[in-house]
Amino acid sequence: MPPLPYASRACDPRRIAYAAELAQGTDRFHEPRRENCPWCGSARLRAPDLLQHKPGRFALDQCGDCGHAFQNPRLTPEGLAFYRRDHDETGPGGLPHQVLAARRDRRRHRADAHLMRNVGEPESWLDVGTGHAHFPAAAREVFPYTSFDGLDPTPRVEAARAAGRIEEAHIGHLADPHIADRLRGRYDVVSVFHHLAHARDPRAELRGALGALRPGGHLLVELPDPRSLFALLLGKWWLPHGQPRHLHLLPLHNLRAELESAGCTILVTDRRTPHTPNDLSAALALALTHALPASDTPWRDTPPGPLSRALRAILSTATTPLVAAAAAADLLLSPLLRRTPGLSNGYRIVARKDT
Repeated sequence: MPPLPYASRACDPRRIAYAAELAQGTDRFHEPRRENCPWCGSARLRAPDLLQHKPGRFALDQCGDCGHAFQNPRLTPEGLAFYRRDHDETGPGGLPHQVLAARRDRRRHRADAHLMRNVGEPESWLDVGTGHAHFPAAAREVFPYTSFDGLDPTPRVEAARAAGRIEEAHIGHLADPHIADRLRGRYDVVSVFHHLAHARDPRAELRGALGALRPGGHLLVELPDPRSLFALLLGKWWLPHGQPRHLHLLPLHNLRAELESAGCTILVTDRRTPHTPNDLSAALALALTHALPASDTPWRDTPPGPLSRALRAILSTATTPLVAAAAAADLLLSPLLRRTPGLSNGYRIVARKDT
């Protein structure tokens, strides 16, 4: 839905709805704070606070034993729905398109699909967290005879099916027993790109992904690396920390161990090529967006005045060259970061389901 024109609060139904919800406060959107790690059970934690432009304050803890990073206290389902609402409309943090272009690049999607060339032409492929199904659309260029389906928590997947990017659309999560049962044993390949960071229970999502595979099928998982160099240096300004939308960030060794314990053979561990060259530019864009006068959003009590809007437009234009320079620095650093394990901001695993 496009943004509504500036109007009084009495004429803007979304502003009225947000005002009514926020009048009750945001504490109700959080579950009780955990005192131990949801992955390994350890009680050793650290908690940098992270902010988002909607009202509310969020903390991301990291286990001192296994390195698992998680939102704490975690948002309730009602809270997740509140903070994810209108996300597609506003964009993540108001970031400029060029900052996120590498993540949506068609050539990158084709390269991801090429990872499966060594295992032959899959008959069926499920892309989990597919969104608008841009990955299946690009992967079909590599595997023209493969049937691609998509699963996503949002109705975007239905629009993707209508656009012909996938053949079947499923709305929900693999952790849902009804969806897991319906998809059990149907696929040769299941891909999960960055979806586990959004899942309330990443272990349950992994079990569902493995359950959807036939014996001998392959699981392709890609995630941001919470132990990468820029994750440590940039802290809350590192884009994949992504509060409040990211609930879990899994270190590579945790995911490997989980898949091996589930009876999988790890075929590929890649800590280089999944790097997305936007660490510095995204951090700068987030900081600048945070510092600029507030934009008009339906969760603001009143829209900004003409002076505030004009000042934001001027400052946004003036700071665009800074973001462009940071993006150029990201590209220059990218070859070095991709050559050195631990410096890349992402990792990828390909596993075969043996049982």
